[in-house]
Amino acid sequence: MTKPIKVTKEQIEQTIKQMTNYSWFEKGDYNLNIIGIRNSESGTEVTNKFDDKITLSYKTGTDPKTGEGGTWHFHCYDCTTDPGTHWVENIMRKDGVAILKPGQYKGSHIIRKHQGRYEALGQDRPVSVYRDDNRDQWYNLHEESVQTGLFGINIHRATKYANKKSTQVDKWSAGCQVIAANNDWKEFMSICRKARNTWGNRFTYTLLNSNKILTSWL
Repeated sequence: MTKPIKVTKEQIEQTIKQMTNYSWFEKGDYNLNIIGIRNSESGTEVTNKFDDKITLSYKTGTDPKTGEGGTWHFHCYDCTTDPGTHWVENIMRKDGVAILKPGQYKGSHIIRKHQGRYEALGQDRPVSVYRDDNRDQWYNLHEESVQTGLFGINIHRATKYANKKSTQVDKWSAGCQVIAANNDWKEFMSICRKARNTWGNRFTYTLLNSNKILTSWL
């Protein structure tokens, strides 16, 4: 059984700050750091579980002139950063199912409707994905398969029902980053809307492997 990820804001912050060309946002209210953490414990196995995390780190109560000071807030939500079994086995494109490559994608997402149904963070600038086309129960993360472009790698929810939480990924993700619990999703989007009101409709998304954080910053 895959061990759950346990991580703090401080661990994530220190990891981001030591990575070349990565940004950590710490000036002003609701200047969001949206960080996905892929669970390295499962290796490349297709677990079909929401065993990853999406985290939010941001400040409120900063000085309106300097953006300094304020209080940090940290949220950590169960999610998947990987496609579910259904789309691994039933690929939509001949070159394979998409698996988002770890990296920082600056200004990559905006608030818009997911599949025309409800507001989510939709991909609006290029990201890089691995392509896995062999339909087995292991993700192929080969550099030669990497593609960069607009693939609809959105950040959205699983279940639509309040107070409910999805446990199997199945069809929920064909490469999207998907939050499992509906209540977590509502909180996530409420914070994103507040950020949009201050900073505009443009969000940076960062994906890290958990072993890059947990082995260095425990």
